[in-house]
Amino acid sequence: MDAPYAVLRLHTWLEVPEGMLLGLGRAELLMRIEETGSLNKAAQVMGMSYRAAWGRLKASEAIVGEPLVEKTPGNKGFVLTALGKRLTVDFKSWHDDVERYALARARETFPWPVESFQTKEKERNAQG
Repeated sequence: MDAPYAVLRLHTWLEVPEGMLLGLGRAELLMRIEETGSLNKAAQVMGMSYRAAWGRLKASEAIVGEPLVEKTPGNKGFVLTALGKRLTVDFKSWHDDVERYALARARETFPWPVESFQTKEKERNAQG
């Protein structure tokens, strides 16, 4: 039998009294909008309904007080606003820093190998 290993999974988010400001899921939604140019396609890639994606986006925008996306010329899709891009990049960078620290501490603390969720996901995807 193989030695056990653990997979580190972190759920981090920023919230204010009015609700969730930004979390990994919302940051990913914004990244997918930027990649696809479409809220609908971004929602599909993430396995959520357009309505759920729209609701989360609008909730974050209401808390921030500014749009995070804007319609493209000709109203054929969406792009991130400058604030949307900055929050997405900054949140992802912060989350990666937290995850690196947590992974290092877990490896120091526990008697078995600990891998990041992202590493194990890549391995599973590579195997088919």
